[in-house]
Amino acid sequence: MKPVYIINGFLDSGKTDFFRYTINQPYFRTRGKTLLIVCEEGENEYEEALLKSTNTVIEMIEDEEDFTPDALIALDAKYNPERILIEYNGMWNFKNMRLPIMWKLEQQITVIDASSFELYFSNMKSLLAEQLRNSDLILFNRCDGIEDLASYKRNVKAINQKADIIFEDRNGEVDVTLDEDLPFDLNSDPIELNNYGYGMFYLDGLEHVDRYEGKNVKFKGMVLIPPEFPKGRFVPGRMAMTCCAEDMQFLGFACDYDKTDELQEKDWVLVTAKVVKEFVPEYNGEGPVLKAISVEKTTAPEYPVIDFSNPQQ
Repeated sequence: MKPVYIINGFLDSGKTDFFRYTINQPYFRTRGKTLLIVCEEGENEYEEALLKSTNTVIEMIEDEEDFTPDALIALDAKYNPERILIEYNGMWNFKNMRLPIMWKLEQQITVIDASSFELYFSNMKSLLAEQLRNSDLILFNRCDGIEDLASYKRNVKAINQKADIIFEDRNGEVDVTLDEDLPFDLNSDPIELNNYGYGMFYLDGLEHVDRYEGKNVKFKGMVLIPPEFPKGRFVPGRMAMTCCAEDMQFLGFACDYDKTDELQEKDWVLVTAKVVKEFVPEYNGEGPVLKAISVEKTTAPEYPVIDFSNPQQ
């Protein structure tokens, strides 16, 4: 299987700069040829000297209907590359992208010009969501002068919880997660989470479990009992709208509770629990686990679905 590295993003977001940097690094200079497929022309180009020195050949595919497995197989036969880089067109729906069966998608990266993120997120959310959904790395560049980067991170994490997110300005990486960005008081006992607050706790807890370890939280959640979970463990959580009403997912953490067998799927419960960090097979690693202090049946909240675009919920 030949490894494929895809970078996507809208025009002039910095895709070419990222790949120019990557292919010039010593760690990327292994034996064999690199096939670079470019699907749109931006302001920057690949220098002939760079391509020659890195044993890289470049091909342009300008129309989405021409980006087909058959066309890619023909390029594979023409060059017999060791690896493939694809600079994908941001205006093509990534959901329709198909690769030859002998190519394996090794890494997907989305590059975003932070100065235009709000415009694209407001007007082209569905197209942007498809770029973000399965990316391993999401890189925001040109972050200079933008104060509310934390909201950008929340919007992206709502679509893709597993991706690494990096913010960069002209001086390097920017840390955007601060305690004061959170819509609840970390020093409260318990930390009471409303609808939006629970969503933020979930997203932040995945990335900064140490921030919550040993603290108590209280929230309304819907009961989910995965069949693969051991006896005495369930998942209280909320449905969240990540892109549009048709694109929702359940956000919840494993919760140990000795009376789980008294609960029913889709019950609403008021949970008070202590947050601990544990290895959980279902997480494929360490993550937040809730240790129930009390679980009381209750009514559905006023806003049963989290909308990350509405912090007033």
